[in-house]
Amino acid sequence: MTKIWIFDLDDTLHNASAHIFPVMNQTMTQYIMDHLDLDENEAHNLRKHYWRVYGATLKGLVRHHNTDPYHFLEETHQLENLHDMVIQVKRLRHTLNSLEGRKLVFTNAPRSYALRVLDIMDIEDVFELIFSVESTKFHAKPSVRGFQQLLKTIKAKASDCIMLEDNLEALKTAKRLGMKTVWVSKKLHKPSYVDYRVSSVLALTHIKI
Repeated sequence: MTKIWIFDLDDTLHNASAHIFPVMNQTMTQYIMDHLDLDENEAHNLRKHYWRVYGATLKGLVRHHNTDPYHFLEETHQLENLHDMVIQVKRLRHTLNSLEGRKLVFTNAPRSYALRVLDIMDIEDVFELIFSVESTKFHAKPSVRGFQQLLKTIKAKASDCIMLEDNLEALKTAKRLGMKTVWVSKKLHKPSYVDYRVSSVLALTHIKI
């Protein structure tokens, strides 16, 4: 059996919470203010509400406000200073190359942003596929439909896959489908649907999956 390693991008392969997410949250809030004519507080609360309910702000905006997903993604992910915002991870490329099997990225981010981040980190060529939110037809994680779309695309069974992710709801879906689950988190308590917990992707070399 060939293992298939499925990596989330933000806060899994790199730390997006430090510099990228604060800016992105602000650009998303601004987008909602501009397009739904809300004040900052209302827009901020709506953005967080949709993220909690759907796992992605975009899904709520498309479903309830007919937002053009491509326009939303383009406007909110421009990040002109992205090169300075990405925190490099030493030995990440070496660690990824040491894992036997197929490797791909499954992200709720748009493809253009994902490619930019992976290029800055010099690991883009490690992955056979970048499965972005466009690839899921905007059924972002933790939606089962996005996962099913991925499995269909890579022609694989869930039981052959190992999902590495910082988001527990996405791991819950992965586990329900039959994937092995690895939670990338510094928290110590591990839910039952998580098979392994690592504080960093670099720690994958220390566990046998």
